[in-house]
Amino acid sequence: MKHQFSQTPVNVPFVATKYRKIKTAIPAPETLEILLDLEKYESRSMHGQLPVVWDKAEGFQVFDPYGNCWIDFTSTIFLTNAGHANPRIVAGLQKILDQRLLHTYTFPSHIRAMFLKKLVEITPPQFEKAFLLSAGTEATECAVKLMRMHGQTITPAKLGVISFRGAMHGRTMGAEMLKGDPLKSAWIGYQDPNMHHLPFPYPWIAERFPDGKFDWAKHFEEDMQALKAKGLNFDNIAGFMIESYLGWGAIFYPVEYIKALVNFAKDHDCIVTFDEIQGGFGRTGKLFVYQHYGVEPDLLCLGKALSGSLPLSAVIGSKKIMDLPESGSMSSTHSANPLCCAAGLANLEAIETGNLVEESAGKGEMLHRRLNALKEKYPDRISYVFGKGLLAGIIFKNPETDEPDELFPSQVCEKAMQKGLLLVHTGRESIKIGPPLTIPDDALEEGLDVLNEAIIETIRDTK
Repeated sequence: MKHQFSQTPVNVPFVATKYRKIKTAIPAPETLEILLDLEKYESRSMHGQLPVVWDKAEGFQVFDPYGNCWIDFTSTIFLTNAGHANPRIVAGLQKILDQRLLHTYTFPSHIRAMFLKKLVEITPPQFEKAFLLSAGTEATECAVKLMRMHGQTITPAKLGVISFRGAMHGRTMGAEMLKGDPLKSAWIGYQDPNMHHLPFPYPWIAERFPDGKFDWAKHFEEDMQALKAKGLNFDNIAGFMIESYLGWGAIFYPVEYIKALVNFAKDHDCIVTFDEIQGGFGRTGKLFVYQHYGVEPDLLCLGKALSGSLPLSAVIGSKKIMDLPESGSMSSTHSANPLCCAAGLANLEAIETGNLVEESAGKGEMLHRRLNALKEKYPDRISYVFGKGLLAGIIFKNPETDEPDELFPSQVCEKAMQKGLLLVHTGRESIKIGPPLTIPDDALEEGLDVLNEAIIETIRDTK
């Protein structure tokens, strides 16, 4: 049963702490007109979030127009790693606005050159060139194109792309096909025969082997042999598309599984692409998520926290791969928009000068220590805590059946909202947490206290 957030204002206890303020019913009665207009004029596909009307967001806090203030554990879905309205980003945008340069298409601009140079300089040395786009889903589509173009330099039939079932790569046609979900991609009308899917290697697979001797490398080989049995010719694989962690639950792959995949790719002239759109730029305590696996990919898809604000995404890789398309054959109307490039440059500088990768790693230890304590406190409700750095996924279960519980986490999110904390509502059996990397330690602690209160009260109310 899916939980529907009520738009009827609820009288809740007022809150006034150092970082939170709730002084009206929630949602604020004065915001109902806005909520109703959105319901009336906007496609419902855009709806389903907590009914908080954002008026201002600064640092790690979100404000509505009527005096309420929330601690933000969402970073607007892992985008504002450097903090909402980061002063450096705001100043960079203002400079371009004052310059009166709002659009350039693919004509050269100084800010574009500066941003690209910075992006390539801060990334590992195999990433030599970048292609800029507007949205993450464009980046994954671009990566598929590059993988296949590279494959065709070897043999015309080398078009196969392998991804993982349940991964999130975007909402355009190719990205939807990468998910491997026949029901959600049924609208397309067909499935690309050169797209293949591996089952995600969930950690609980190894729980059947309590001695800890489960062989993840062998498991990968078995998964690949299963694809071969269905007719896949390994010589025709162009590349692998890997969401760096499974988005809905912040679930990481077993390291040995990924290492086996990368070794296979090297043996078969395949490109390895990591989709870092949701996790890159310090979120997990390293600059990029793939660095947790001890491997080196060929391509990265970047987005969200690349700019920390405006629509900007990228694919980065070696000159050999990135220069495969002919001049003018791969571009986008808003690629390299000067405002977006200014935001991207300022954002990268803010992450670098603020030591935000290190901040994420350190604060992440506190976050996961507290969340694992919650798991021990509510063993009948919380089955797993996943993630690294300032990224976490809490997986909930029904205490009576041990089956995944989709309703309870939604109720916790709503209760937390009423108390002044915003969590990532997935609509599944999970809650995700990802505050800005700039959040102070005591604000992080306060938010986790609120999460604990929300769980306690939701358990009480459901009884």
